[in-house]
Amino acid sequence: MEPTKTPIAESIQRSPEWYKQRLGKGTASKANDMRSKTGVKRKNYAIRLVTERRTKMPVDSFVSPSMEWGTENEHFGRMAYQLRNKDSGVAEVGFLLHPTIENFGASPDGFVDKDGLIEIKCPNSTTHSEWLLAGKVPTTHKNQMIAQLVCTGRQWCDFVSFDPRVGEDIELFVVRFEPTAKEREELEKDVTEFLAEVDEMEDQLTKLGVMDA
Repeated sequence: MEPTKTPIAESIQRSPEWYKQRLGKGTASKANDMRSKTGVKRKNYAIRLVTERRTKMPVDSFVSPSMEWGTENEHFGRMAYQLRNKDSGVAEVGFLLHPTIENFGASPDGFVDKDGLIEIKCPNSTTHSEWLLAGKVPTTHKNQMIAQLVCTGRQWCDFVSFDPRVGEDIELFVVRFEPTAKEREELEKDVTEFLAEVDEMEDQLTKLGVMDA
């Protein structure tokens, strides 16, 4: 299967233009919420997207100190990955839209060569150690990576955990993830259903406005 020729946004991740491009769209980072069949997270994310579509402004999200630390150290995780994989090229990208599902996109942490992606996490040290000992992709992050792969048409994603606080010898954990065709199809089906719910919710708000006019 050849990689899908998906347009790549030129804007830098977390720049004002990047936030603007993502407004009202389901993103790979929220794949778990979109695939949650019931519960508060699914509903809240749908309301958030509808609100962004109406206001044309991003809804603020809570950022903890540990999340901020992770964002600040992502660059160093990418550098460590590149040092270990000197024969591979890693290119940073912006926001990429799915080729067929409207209002769905992803912002991978990088393209690796012609078929791969990289997803970098900089968690707290306890979580990093837990992932190292497990030696496999954490279940909680699989949906995000599958979403990134279906949006880009790429084949595999290297999950990377980076924590320089635990010592240079174990600061980097890398494991490759390549979902099955069925896993890709099921995610696309679930995302399509979720975004249809968002569209319906948006229509309901529009009708309420007409009724009050």
